[in-house]
Amino acid sequence: MKPPKVVGASDPALEERAPPPLERRAAHRWLSEKSKQLLEGDRERTDLFISKMAEEKIRNHAASGASERLEVMGFLLGNVYRHQGMTYSIVRDVATSDLEATSVRVRFQREGMERLFASMDDCGFDFLLVGWYHSHPGHRCFLSSTDVDTQNSMFGQPYHAAVVIDPLNHEIEAYRIERGVPVTRPFAIYWDKHQNPYFGETVKHRRLKNEPKQ
Repeated sequence: MKPPKVVGASDPALEERAPPPLERRAAHRWLSEKSKQLLEGDRERTDLFISKMAEEKIRNHAASGASERLEVMGFLLGNVYRHQGMTYSIVRDVATSDLEATSVRVRFQREGMERLFASMDDCGFDFLLVGWYHSHPGHRCFLSSTDVDTQNSMFGQPYHAAVVIDPLNHEIEAYRIERGVPVTRPFAIYWDKHQNPYFGETVKHRRLKNEPKQ
């Protein structure tokens, strides 16, 4: 079984494709006000899009470990495209496996790697690894020095993303590395034509105790 492909600087020319239209994207409700303002201020230049389905999986996965304050993690599956001179990333789905987790660190179990790769093979579309996600239950959103090392070693290109979610404080942010320093990367949630609008009435997610309704 081959490991997944991580897009890098030496990859061939990227496909030209328009990003999700403005009427089918929105800011995540857990984004910081600063990220929301940056996103709204320059929506035409947004360069990271996460599908509604992938976002729900990330949020539910984070919620599954929240009561015990256990971190979770997984990979972001998607593609990288170009449009009118801009490179952008699309996260279509996520993949994870068995984890060794505490309240401050997480990693894949060695025994779970084959299961992880198998689940990625079964995702149903040709993909690139465009980043990773992990949770900081109760600790807010940031990249630790270990997170920065992970990002630099595996996902060092500008279009690679590190998504951090805090399910207890209802926060989510994405980051990239610029000159060795983590920088907030505003992103938009998008949905396909057949899906209801983001956070519509039929959207289901794992709700924590005392969590307000969306």
